[in-house]
Amino acid sequence: MTELPQTQGKTLPDAWDYKGRPAERSKTGGWTSAAMILGGEACERLTTLGIAVNLVTYLTGTMHLGNASAANTVTNFLGTSFMLCLLGGFIADTFLGRYLTIAIFATVQAAGVTILTISTIIPSLRPPKCNLNHGQSCIQASGMQLVVLYIALYLTALGTGGLKSSVSGFGSDQFDDSDPQERNQMTNFFNWFFFFISIGSLAAVTVLVYIQDNLGREWGYGICACAIVFGLVVFLSGTRRYRFKKLVGSPLTQIASVFVAAWRKRHLDLPSDPSMFFNIDDIPVEGKKTKQRLPHTKQFRFLDKAAIFKDSDMSNSTTVVINKWNLATLTDVEEVKMVIRMLPIWATTIIFWTVYAQMTTFSVSQATTMNRHIGSFEIPGASLTFFFVGSILLTVPVYDRIIVPIARKVFKTPQGLTPLQRIGVGLVLSIFAMVAAALCEIKRLRAARSHGLTNDPTAEIPLSVFWLVPQFFLVGAGEAFTYIGQLDFFLRECPKGMKTMSTGLFLSTLSLGFFVSSLLVSLVHKVTGDKKPWLADNLNQGRLYDFYWLLAILSALNFVIYLAFARWYVYKDKRLAEEGIELEEPEPACH
Repeated sequence: MTELPQTQGKTLPDAWDYKGRPAERSKTGGWTSAAMILGGEACERLTTLGIAVNLVTYLTGTMHLGNASAANTVTNFLGTSFMLCLLGGFIADTFLGRYLTIAIFATVQAAGVTILTISTIIPSLRPPKCNLNHGQSCIQASGMQLVVLYIALYLTALGTGGLKSSVSGFGSDQFDDSDPQERNQMTNFFNWFFFFISIGSLAAVTVLVYIQDNLGREWGYGICACAIVFGLVVFLSGTRRYRFKKLVGSPLTQIASVFVAAWRKRHLDLPSDPSMFFNIDDIPVEGKKTKQRLPHTKQFRFLDKAAIFKDSDMSNSTTVVINKWNLATLTDVEEVKMVIRMLPIWATTIIFWTVYAQMTTFSVSQATTMNRHIGSFEIPGASLTFFFVGSILLTVPVYDRIIVPIARKVFKTPQGLTPLQRIGVGLVLSIFAMVAAALCEIKRLRAARSHGLTNDPTAEIPLSVFWLVPQFFLVGAGEAFTYIGQLDFFLRECPKGMKTMSTGLFLSTLSLGFFVSSLLVSLVHKVTGDKKPWLADNLNQGRLYDFYWLLAILSALNFVIYLAFARWYVYKDKRLAEEGIELEEPEPACH
C-alpha cells in the first residue's frame, strides 16, 4: 500500500476534517483511515454472523422453540437487519452524516449483543434444561424470557442496519475521486472490504460457532460483544484522520417529491410538445443542478405532470425559489422512471434470498441430526456454512479467470456476462440447490427410518453431514453471481444523482427474501397442520423435503418470469444511445 500522492493542492475542495476545516491531503484520509474503517467492519461482520448463523440451534436447544418458530425468528431478525439499512442510509444522507451514523448505531448494536450475552448468563432469563430421561417434555421459554431475547436481537438488528448502510460509503469518502492514484486506491478499498467481510464471516462460522457449542453461549456471545466494542473503539480512534463530506440528501426524497407533485397536478392536461415541460435548463443559473439532461420517454406518463410549469410554482420574492413538492424538472421525472423500470428485475430476485435464508435455518437443523465427526473431532452443525462462504470465495476468482474469457468470446461483450445474465445464473443455481436439499433430506429420513430413529429427535443419524455440502456450495456459488450481478445492475442503471439507491434496492431484496421465507414457513406450517407436518419439531417425523421441493418450484416459476422481464429491459446506455445521447462517465461505486 503506497503513500497517497501529494498533488492537486494541499487541501481538498469537497472534504473537511473533524473540526470542519478543509481536509489536508497529507494529514487526512487514505489507507490509514480506511484501515480503521475496515477493522470496524470485520468486527461487525464477525458479531452479526456469529449470532445469526447458529441462532436457530440456540432457539431450539436452549429456548425450546419449535423448528418453524425458530426458523422464523432467525429470518425475521436478518430481514429486519437488512431492511433497517434503508433507514440508516436515509438518516446518514439526510441528517447525521456517515460518521455519526456509524458511531451511534455501532453503540446500539453493542448494547443489543451485551443484553443477549447477559440473557445467556442469568438462569432466570432462559427455561430449564430438558429432562427427557424422566419422560418430561421441554418447557418452552416464557413470555418475559422471549421479550428479553427479542429486545436483544432487534437492538442488534437496528445497530447492524445503521452500521452496514454507511461503512462502505464512509470508506470511499477517504479517497479523492479526482486524483488518479487515489481513485485506484478506492477500487482496492472495495476489494479489501469484501476480503475483510469474508474473513469476519469465516471466523464466525468456524471459531465462534465452535466456542458457542463447546464452551457455552455466554462465551460465544461475550466474544461478539467484545468484538463490536473493540471495532467501535478502533473506528473512533481514527476520528482525527477521517475526511468528512457534506450531506447529499436521500434519493427517496426525490422519488417522493415527483409522485407528490404529479398527484397535485393530476387534473392538468399533458402538453403535446415535451419541450413545454419544466427542465434543468429552466432553473436559474445559481440554482442549476449538475445533472445530465435526459430525454423524454412515453412510459409512466402520469409522472410527467410533475414537470408541468405553473406561475404559482415560483415564489413572488426577489429570490427565485422552486418548491420541489410542487414542481420537478423533466430530468428528475425521467430519473424516477429509470428506477421504476428496474422494479420488475428487483422483484424477481427476492426469491433467491428466500432460498439463501434456508442455509441459516433448516439446513443447520438438518446438520445437527447427522454424523458430524471427523475422527474424534465433532464439527458444529452451523459450521457447515463454511462451505457456503468458501464457495463464494472460490466462485469469484473462477468467474474472473475462466468464465469471463469464455463469455467474452461467446457473447462478444467486453465484460463477459452482463449483470442480468449473472443474476440469471445465480437464480438457476438456487433452483439446483433446493433440488439437492430435497434429495439429501429424503436420504436422511430413509437413514433415520432404517435405524429406528424416527421418534428420537436428539439421536445422531448414521449419515455423514457432508451430504449437505452440495446445497451449501450451490447457494454460495449462486450468491457470488447474484450478489455481484445485482450490485452491478443497480449501480449501472440507477441515475447518476441517485447512486445510493443502488445499495438500497439491493439490500431491500435481501430483507424481503428473509421475510418471504418467514411467510412461507408460517403458511406451510399452518396448512400442513399437526397430523402430517412438513416442518415438524422433530425433523425425523416431518417432510422438510416437500418444503424444499416447493421452494424449487417457486424458484423455477420465478426464473421464467425473470427471463421475460430481462428480455424486456433495455440498458440505460443503449436507450440513451438510441436517442443520440452519450452517457456521462459514471460515478465510482460506493457499496
